[in-house]
Amino acid sequence: MRPSKRAVDEMRPVTLDRGFSKHAEGSCLVKFGETHVLCTASLEDRVPPWLRGGNKGWVTAEYGMLPRSTTERMRREASSGKQSGRTLEIQRLIGRSLRAVVDLDALGERQITVDCDVIQADGGTRTAAITGGWVALHDCLAWMQARSMIPETVLKDHIAAISCGIHAGTPVLDLDYAEDSEAETDANFVMTGTSGLVEVQATAEGAAFSRTEFETLLNLAETGINQLVNLQKMAIS
Repeated sequence: MRPSKRAVDEMRPVTLDRGFSKHAEGSCLVKFGETHVLCTASLEDRVPPWLRGGNKGWVTAEYGMLPRSTTERMRREASSGKQSGRTLEIQRLIGRSLRAVVDLDALGERQITVDCDVIQADGGTRTAAITGGWVALHDCLAWMQARSMIPETVLKDHIAAISCGIHAGTPVLDLDYAEDSEAETDANFVMTGTSGLVEVQATAEGAAFSRTEFETLLNLAETGINQLVNLQKMAIS
């Protein structure tokens, strides 16, 4: 039995609350159980210096955890003067994932920054950020379309992410912190709405995992991604 009493293929309750921030062009408060992440998409009429003059846009992301998003207060990274390696890795993952479903040429010389701020952490913050970040990005692009700034074909597909792992010898879907901290294998899957793989992160925390176990995790992930994409479709409808 999982610590949460869920079935092996059962996700935590997921909600996508659009328009949470009134100032951003797109925003979404995403909840994966007790993990809560605020995603905001901001439009800027510029691109990084290395893209100037190319008539091509850019989508990037920033990620951070609030001081009391965990059981004990952590220092703000700004107070130490630099971001941790974990933070840099996660925000690059979010950016890569979102760019995978955007036609950057159709965006023009504009940049969209998706900020993902973890309000409360209970495992799976990066997967929640990618899933909610897509909704915020969708609404930012819809804001631009309503003003005839871009064509309707900029967003090519859905993108969502989910964690899987082997806990107590059993492959399970959507790990919370209690499972993640004890998992023998921890994996994150980023997939499109058409089941295309964008990124896979899989690590054996104890014993190595087999090809068969990996395929089981992949199948679990696809089940979870399909549910998340359906929730995204419901949220934007």
